[in-house]
Amino acid sequence: MMESASALAKLTRVAPEIPAADVKRAVDFYAQLGFAKVFEIPGEYAIVERDGIALHLFRAEPGQSPAGVHIFTPDLEELFAEFEASRVEFVQRVERKAWGNREFRVRDEFGNVLKFTEPVDEE
Repeated sequence: MMESASALAKLTRVAPEIPAADVKRAVDFYAQLGFAKVFEIPGEYAIVERDGIALHLFRAEPGQSPAGVHIFTPDLEELFAEFEASRVEFVQRVERKAWGNREFRVRDEFGNVLKFTEPVDEE
């Protein structure tokens, strides 16, 4: 039986993760579409935004999911506990990343990876 929505961890926004053979060229392409680069790890990862829409561009590795979904939550621990109780396949347990966010990843039965992220509060 599904729990009521008020008992579930809150999700706040979503951003697709798009693979690119060359992240710099991908950033240049999206710039032509009016997206501005707001974050970059050269050659590895970049975020471009336009009108509140964020696209996360990444250099795909062999065997990596061809695309992903990046879902933001202020309730990372609660969400992790929910998913742990439902026995999903974790690709990555909760980790703090070099850029400060905490996140975990799950894989669905079709190989798609969902990344759940708790942004760091800027102090």
